[in-house]
Amino acid sequence: MKLIHLSDLHIGKRVNEFSMLEDQEYILTKIVNVIDEEKPDGVIIAGDVYDKSVPSAEAVQLFDDFLVRLAERSLSVFVISGNHDSAERIAFGGRVMNSRGVYMSPVFDGYIAPIELKDQHGIINIYMLPFIKPAYVRRYYPEVEIETHNDAVKTVINSMKVDVGKRNVLICHQFVTGAVCCESEDLSVGGLDNVDSSIFDGFDYVALGHIHGPQKIIKETVRYSGTPLKYSFSEVHHKKSVTIVDLSEKGNIDVKMLELIPKRNLREIKGSYLEITARENYKDTNTDDYIHITLTDEEDIPDAIGKLRSIYPNIMKLDYDNKRTRNSSIVTGAEQMERKTPLELFEEFYEKQNNQVMSNEQRKFTSELIERIWEDKA
Repeated sequence: MKLIHLSDLHIGKRVNEFSMLEDQEYILTKIVNVIDEEKPDGVIIAGDVYDKSVPSAEAVQLFDDFLVRLAERSLSVFVISGNHDSAERIAFGGRVMNSRGVYMSPVFDGYIAPIELKDQHGIINIYMLPFIKPAYVRRYYPEVEIETHNDAVKTVINSMKVDVGKRNVLICHQFVTGAVCCESEDLSVGGLDNVDSSIFDGFDYVALGHIHGPQKIIKETVRYSGTPLKYSFSEVHHKKSVTIVDLSEKGNIDVKMLELIPKRNLREIKGSYLEITARENYKDTNTDDYIHITLTDEEDIPDAIGKLRSIYPNIMKLDYDNKRTRNSSIVTGAEQMERKTPLELFEEFYEKQNNQVMSNEQRKFTSELIERIWEDKA
C-alpha cells in the first residue's frame, strides 16, 4: 500500500505580511500532480491544515477544493488537527465524509479507534491522533499521573492496545525529541512539549506533523514530512517535498521524498546596493521570489526598499550589515538621562544609531525643531 505523507499546510498563512494563498494554491496543485503520477492508495495530512484556529473564508475554500480533488481520485484521505487548528472545525462533517473515504480526526475523547485498510498483504490499521496536551488527556484518565506531553501521548498510545502482529500507521502532531526546528514553529520553552520517539515502537510508520523541516527521527519510519512551502527565512536552505511511503508485507517499508518546486522561493541576498542592483547579478534569477536583502553600504540608501522593489517586487525584509549595525552600545542610565537636555539626549541617540556625531547643521536644525515643539506645547 502506497501512502503520501503531508503536513503543516498552514493554509491562509501570511509571511512578513505577504499572503501565501496564491503560492499555497499553486503548490497544492503540484501535490495533486504528484498524486496523479504516483497513484497512491491514501493521503495523510498530519495536522496544521490552517494557520489559524479561525481560518479565513478563502483559506477554507482552498482546502475544500483540495479535498474535493483528492476525493475525486478515489483515495483514502486522513486529516488530523494540529496545534494551529480548531479540533472542532476539522472534525465538522467528518462522519458524512467518511462515506467518501475522507477521514477527519474527531475531537479527542480519550479513545482512538483505528481505521482498517486492506491490500494483498492483509490489514493496515491507521491511528489518527490529533494534537493533544496533558490537560486534554487527564480528564479521560484520572487514575494516571499525566504531567507532560510525553505522559499524555504515552497514555493514549497505551490505551490503543496496538496489535504489533499487524501493520500499524500512526498519524501524530507533536514535537518529538531530537527534531531540528526553525523559527516558524510554535514550541514550548524548555522542551516541555517533548515526546520520546520510543513510545512509537509499536508502529510500522509514524507520520508526524508540527516541525517544518522534512526529517527522520532516529529511524527512517518515524518522520516529519515538513511544510510544502517555506514559511520563514530560517527555512531558506530547506528542500520542501512530499514523503511517499510504500508498505509491503510486515517489516518491509520503502520511504522516499519528491521535491516540490514553489511558484516563488524564499531567498536571501547580501551585498552593496550597487552590487544587488547590477543587472548581471540578477538577470538569471527569479526576481519575483520572496527576498530578504541585507545591504552592506555604510550609509543608508534613501528609499532603499522602494528602489529595490522596482527589481525585486516581493521584498519581505531589508536589513543593513555595516559598522553601525555591528556596534552595540549600552543605553545611558535613567538618572544620567534626567540631567541631560533634550538636544543632548537626541545627539547621544543619533550617535548610537549611526556610529558618528551630528554635524553642526544637523544640531542646529534639531535644536530649532525641539524649541518649536516646546512652544507648541506651551
